Amino acid sequence: MNYEQLLTTADQNDLVVKEQPLTDHDGLLRGKRIAIRKDIETQAEKSCVLAEEIGHHCTSAGDILDQTDIMNRKQEYRARFYGYNLKIGLTGLIRAYEAGCRNLYEMADFLDATEEYLKGAIQCYKSKYGVCTAVDNYVVYFEPFAVMRIIATD
Repeated sequence: MNYEQLLTTADQNDLVVKEQPLTDHDGLLRGKRIAIRKDIETQAEKSCVLAEEIGHHCTSAGDILDQTDIMNRKQEYRARFYGYNLKIGLTGLIRAYEAGCRNLYEMADFLDATEEYLKGAIQCYKSKYGVCTAVDNYVVYFEPFAVMRIIATD
């Protein structure tokens, strides 16, 4: 999903998104309001931040800014995972492969994400699924990263 699509998703969840001059964070959720740091340079980076903040809305409760608390770290992980699935997802990795993307730079560009965010998503999927997982007629390998189409033979 690109930034505009994520704004629509936020609106469908009754969230108000505003760009603000934040100094300590790229994004912040307070109640039904999401603040995105105003001076983020690219739409791709903004969309990654917004996906995670929507993830916080859907998975987190309370103030979790203190990341020394293990329960807050768990909520942060859940929100991040939700954002990865919303923004990229295993099907997004497959779509990028089918579109001819052959490296992380091309995939990130295709998915309107930053390379860092894409790497984080792949690492998160690896920690959940292990070395690989099957999706429809594809196998997605996480280390080394690869997507392979399964071709049935009669």
